[in-house]
Amino acid sequence: MTTTKLNLDDIQLSEHSEKILDTTKKAMGFVPNMYKTMAGNTSLLDSYTYAYNSFRKHSGFTPVEQEVVFLSVSYVNNCTYCMAAHSFVGDNMTNVPTEVTDALREGKAISDNKLNALSSFTKIMVETRGLPSEDDIAAFFEAGYSETHVLAVIAGMAVKTMSNYSNHNTHPELDDTFAGRKWQK
Repeated sequence: MTTTKLNLDDIQLSEHSEKILDTTKKAMGFVPNMYKTMAGNTSLLDSYTYAYNSFRKHSGFTPVEQEVVFLSVSYVNNCTYCMAAHSFVGDNMTNVPTEVTDALREGKAISDNKLNALSSFTKIMVETRGLPSEDDIAAFFEAGYSETHVLAVIAGMAVKTMSNYSNHNTHPELDDTFAGRKWQK
């Protein structure tokens, strides 16, 4: 299978995309390469950043649980960029124990039962395209989650699917910041 990279070099960024990139640089100290490639379409970049920020603020998940969702989706979607980036974010910004990010990166069970249930349910949701079985939902609820969390998993899937699919098509170079957590399935 050959990989075709979209040529975004000649795309003129919209004023709105430039504003999002400027805001990102102020918040993070740099603009991740993924954002630069997403900026080739203002709707994609705007939708992603809005949904990402909303998920962070309103999902009802802790920062650790949010990373579990993001890494689980990215693992199933085989997104090397997001696996590296969210491993870094988990390790350095949201206090995810390294053994949790390592388990997610290796496709192994997480020793924390509740986080493992969240990862398993998220993967099932991605793999079944949002059609989990009644047993899958019951196991998720038994771990301490609710209907609200099912909806939050859907929101997290939407956020990561945008970035995963964008990365599959634009192949952003992995930023030096994330290089220490480079990943390959």
